[in-house]
Amino acid sequence: MSEHTVRESINRALAEELERDERVFLYGEDVGDYGGLYQVTDGLQDRFGEERVFDTPLSETTLGGTAVGAALTGTRPVVEIMFGDFMAIIADQITNFAAKMYFNYGDGTGVPMVVRTTYGAGDQFGLHHSQSPIGWFQNVPGIKIVAPSTPHDYKGLLKASIRDDDPVIFLENKLRYEDEGEVPDGEYTVPLCRSERKRKGEDVTVVAIGGMVDVAMEAAERLEADGVDAEVIDPRTVVPLDKEPIFDSVRKTHRLVIVHEAATFGGFGGEIAAEVAEEALFYLDAPIERVGAPFTPVPFAENLEEAYLPDEEDVIEAVQNTLGR
Repeated sequence: MSEHTVRESINRALAEELERDERVFLYGEDVGDYGGLYQVTDGLQDRFGEERVFDTPLSETTLGGTAVGAALTGTRPVVEIMFGDFMAIIADQITNFAAKMYFNYGDGTGVPMVVRTTYGAGDQFGLHHSQSPIGWFQNVPGIKIVAPSTPHDYKGLLKASIRDDDPVIFLENKLRYEDEGEVPDGEYTVPLCRSERKRKGEDVTVVAIGGMVDVAMEAAERLEADGVDAEVIDPRTVVPLDKEPIFDSVRKTHRLVIVHEAATFGGFGGEIAAEVAEEALFYLDAPIERVGAPFTPVPFAENLEEAYLPDEEDVIEAVQNTLGR
């Protein structure tokens, strides 16, 4: 085991897959010579050459279309969309082509492509560069949506995503690139579609997604000082959702709090709440609590952006509410 940042883990995952499989190639805006806006792809073009790692014009529509076409020819493209907000531009290629090819042909046709993109607020990039796009794509059969939370999972899940035969949207939280954690030194992958219990607890289940997992973990540590034992579940792959670990936890704790960065209204937390209501309603001793952003564009002003983002206090308040305190 070694300590690595999220940025280093993603870089190593990409390098290992480029080295392992000559069908893998990486492209996007500024990913080559500059090394990516957040330096995630730094050094990869020097190592693998301009035919495997290369820059593109500012045209997300072209990036999406060429990725689908390349995947259909048998290669495994990894395309970077600089900001999750721009996923709206390539939504047609993802939802109407990549997601539907397998069902359309019925002959095992796969579209093994990965769309890496950043998401989230907190760095004052304003309302066009700070959104969380999970809700935009969660209702599209045929794609997988992955939102890791730790350096270990970022590396293992990205490697698994590149090897998967379905199109994958791989979400990287901008504020978490410098987070550090233990990562195995050798070869490993983390299976897609497997939720993980990040913290054991008996009093309340907290399901947190992506960058909010750390917020939930920190809130759980503070709650422990008040005698509240919170269990934290990280879905990791948001779609398709591994539901059973969530159901099992709710059957034990009898309470549920769901945390994500996107707006609460229409957010993925509503789907988790509905699934739990269908499968484990009579185990609940209190209403489900959801923690998310307000239903408004991401503000630019620092103080307003800080108020917009869910934080530990919001999670603690939701837990106290469901405990009736």
